[in-house]
Amino acid sequence: MHTSATTKPAVTSIAALVLLIATLSGCQAGGETAPPPDRAGTSAGQADILAVKIDNVAPARPPTGLEKADLVYVERVEAGLSRILAVYSSDVPPVIGPVRSARETDLELLRQFDRPTLAYSGAQSALRPSIEAAPLDALPPSKAPNAYFRSKDRPAPHNLYLRPENIPHESTQVNAAEDLGLRFAPAPGGGTPVSERTVSYPSARFTFTWSPEQKKWLVTMDGQASRTASGDRLSAATVLLQDVTLGPSRFRDKWGNTSPFTETVGSGSALALRDGKAYDVTWERDSAASATEFTTEDGRPMTFARGQVWIVLVPTGTAG
Repeated sequence: MHTSATTKPAVTSIAALVLLIATLSGCQAGGETAPPPDRAGTSAGQADILAVKIDNVAPARPPTGLEKADLVYVERVEAGLSRILAVYSSDVPPVIGPVRSARETDLELLRQFDRPTLAYSGAQSALRPSIEAAPLDALPPSKAPNAYFRSKDRPAPHNLYLRPENIPHESTQVNAAEDLGLRFAPAPGGGTPVSERTVSYPSARFTFTWSPEQKKWLVTMDGQASRTASGDRLSAATVLLQDVTLGPSRFRDKWGNTSPFTETVGSGSALALRDGKAYDVTWERDSAASATEFTTEDGRPMTFARGQVWIVLVPTGTAG
């Protein structure tokens, strides 16, 4: 049976009307559609994590934008030096850096977040397959050349900077620490008054000094007061000195040095610094896909002072 030319539009119109009625009925029955995402699939109220690997040797200082990070991880790398993994969500500055290369330790740390973006300058060829297989959005300059630039005020390789707005990546007002389950609340009971604490790597040293006036821990690196590119003193509201096991990874740098791997899955002791006191705590992370939990001696979750949190990964026996 042939369908005439006048019948086809009528059938199409009826089908469209049925589809419209079904859609409206679903909404009225409680089948509301989800709100549109803010950016790249991230709904309102969720953290959108940008992690940036930041250089931390003397020629790379002072850093830019580090003071805006929600979380600052300090990790030991080759030759006993240190690198920083800065984690942003609530407030993303216009420029961050200097940016350096990724390490295997970063991949395990970032498993705690839901598909974060990792900005880094590059990685050795043997590590690249692991980065590509990790549940994160890898963002070296080769993938986003317009998001990076070289500064003329210092020599390479310490002069690579990121412009997050060109990724694009924007602030979410959701703190990355809270996204991990860390809780900002009044200090727990107990604690030991302390004015200063130092952590030493073979080729790097960090000192955190309590300032009663600023109610923050002022950061000193290698004996020098640490400042940002804008001249402000680097500081933390809470510092966690997390005892970890450090071992060799499967990778080497271009000079043949074995890259260390910091084990952040497992359990151990830690020292929490907040409000001029030190608290003995334990840390536990059951798997790479779970977040680290910090617990006080009485079995309660450690609470944090509102502000930037520094987590210094301390190979056992190196705390000062």
